[in-house]
Amino acid sequence: MSASLLAPAMLVDAALGEPGWLWNRWPHPAVLMGRAVEWLDRRLNRGEGRKAKGVVSVILLCLGAGLIGGLIAAVPDFGLLELIVAAILLAQRSLSQHVRAVADALRLSLADGRRAVAMIVGRDTANMTRPDVARAAIESAAENLSDGVIAPAFWFLVGGLPAMMIYKAINTADSMVGHRTPQYESYGWASARLDDVLNWIPARLTAVLIAVAHGWFDSRPIRRDAVLHRSPNAGWPEAAMAVVLNVSLSGPRSYHGERRDYPWVWPEGRRDIGPDEIDAAVLALWRAWGAALVIALLISLV
Repeated sequence: MSASLLAPAMLVDAALGEPGWLWNRWPHPAVLMGRAVEWLDRRLNRGEGRKAKGVVSVILLCLGAGLIGGLIAAVPDFGLLELIVAAILLAQRSLSQHVRAVADALRLSLADGRRAVAMIVGRDTANMTRPDVARAAIESAAENLSDGVIAPAFWFLVGGLPAMMIYKAINTADSMVGHRTPQYESYGWASARLDDVLNWIPARLTAVLIAVAHGWFDSRPIRRDAVLHRSPNAGWPEAAMAVVLNVSLSGPRSYHGERRDYPWVWPEGRRDIGPDEIDAAVLALWRAWGAALVIALLISLV
């Protein structure tokens, strides 16, 4: 049944996004997952054997998310509740809105653009130039298309709502505790590694969708630059986005006051970019989403 529910779930998400009136009254499932991660973090991330405790936390998250997903899917309502929850766990409309907001803010002023992009990236924004803001927004768009749309949709096809819930729980855990810091280096190891595994196929699928949706069929520059990224997965959608928009991404940036000279992705592309290129990235998100929707529809007919 999962295959037949995915396309409708994608359409519901695209139409409604994240209605504020609902999530102002009830906690979003991602918020609940975050609370579970925090609860485990407070109780397990201390003392000796933190790596083993991190493994235990991942197992508990997977069991809990999978069990809840299975219970929802088992409700005898012809899949309606499963469809609704799947739509909630997809993030196409909200992603495009957040990215477009950066373009709109950057058109007002550089300061507005910095404030807007700070909402969606973790790097330092205080000294960003106009092209820096645009690059950060486009990179976030590409990476979150994979993490927030294609990956959950992929796992929904593979294992229904339980698999989708497990993916979202691990992805949430990775974003919260999967950091290379003294506090999380050991404890967050399991969530970070499992997140890498779960995103391996979706990240490369996202790159294919971005490229094919724009008529780009030469994988060589994407494969060349994807491996330059510090993440084993995020570089794939980012490289594809850079190529189809003909803009250079990545490059130097600052985290916590420390400048890091990352290599350029698609160095042949334009570097003096701004809100127009961000708008083009939003359009690219929808073109890739459209390609994914066609695939979902075709699979549902098989």
